[in-house]
Amino acid sequence: MPIAKVHRISANGPDDASGIARAIEQGRIDPRGVIAVFGKTEGNGCVNDFSRGFATMTLTQFFAQFMPRGEAERICFVMSGGTEGAMAPHWTVFERADGEGSGPALAIGRAHTAALPPEHLGRAGQIASVADGVRAAMRDAGIDDPSGVHFVQVKCPLLTAQRIGDATTRGETVATSSTLKSMGLSRAASALGVAVALGELKAETIADKDIGENWSLHSGRASCSAGIELLGHEIVVLGMSSAWSGPLAIDHAVMSDALDVEPVRGALRRLGFAANGQLVGAECERLIALLAKAEPSQNAMLRGFRHTMLDDSDISPTRHARAFVCGALAGLVGHAEIYVSGGAEHQGPDGGGPVAVIATR
Repeated sequence: MPIAKVHRISANGPDDASGIARAIEQGRIDPRGVIAVFGKTEGNGCVNDFSRGFATMTLTQFFAQFMPRGEAERICFVMSGGTEGAMAPHWTVFERADGEGSGPALAIGRAHTAALPPEHLGRAGQIASVADGVRAAMRDAGIDDPSGVHFVQVKCPLLTAQRIGDATTRGETVATSSTLKSMGLSRAASALGVAVALGELKAETIADKDIGENWSLHSGRASCSAGIELLGHEIVVLGMSSAWSGPLAIDHAVMSDALDVEPVRGALRRLGFAANGQLVGAECERLIALLAKAEPSQNAMLRGFRHTMLDDSDISPTRHARAFVCGALAGLVGHAEIYVSGGAEHQGPDGGGPVAVIATR
């Protein structure tokens, strides 16, 4: 039976694979089984954050030395730029191995989509592309029922001046001429694609005008991160399946706002942590990974008080939100090596976002 292995490894920079190398040398990771790596890199998380591409190139070249030609390129490298506040740069390495045992247990699936035409970004074409990719990743994970999916991580493209020019040359129009705004639209359409694939929403009920505007439409299990370093989508599905064995399990929660850690406490309790959901001592070692989305509420209010995250001309709102949510979650789990991705358009309710917990049972 397949067994999922997940390794959280600290990073000293976007080009630092030394921690992964040590884990391989110690026999904790078989590089031939690695199918995905999530990374938090210390860039700005915006259009010109090249730390993501730098990390992807570094890790692709690193794993290529252990794999047949072309196999390293099949790994889903989901780099999320921005480690604001005390968030710690790190890698989360997902490995698929074989062994004996019984399920259900953590299951992992992946998929790559074809390059997305620029004119489809932020529109129905992107929703359809991502929905198809999520279904393919579910098949790869052996998850037949969408209810078994707890978290879907999507790395999606953005628009650049060159990509916009390509569409214009072909007589096409794009959803926005703003490269920065295209990041939000790409995340938004990708999240709605996840919702369609998981049966949370029906494709025919979503109009192009809803994308990035109608916050009543959202997925409780989508996490989408946009980047300049790819043209298609890299999709990783995480869930529970009786076809998988091993010691790892996953649960998820949805924060209703940036302070709402109570649902996360509930997920921790369901995974066998202390009744108060507060991690102390040896329990901290059982927590393998904490994955979360963060987004400032669009009404610029948090529990009755005004916030200024949307008004800061120097620092992107997503950067404020990442730091804030990481701090809230760190207070719960006792450390800040947490994968918090900013920009949660249609990923959970406005101002909130999905969270996934992976732990040893």
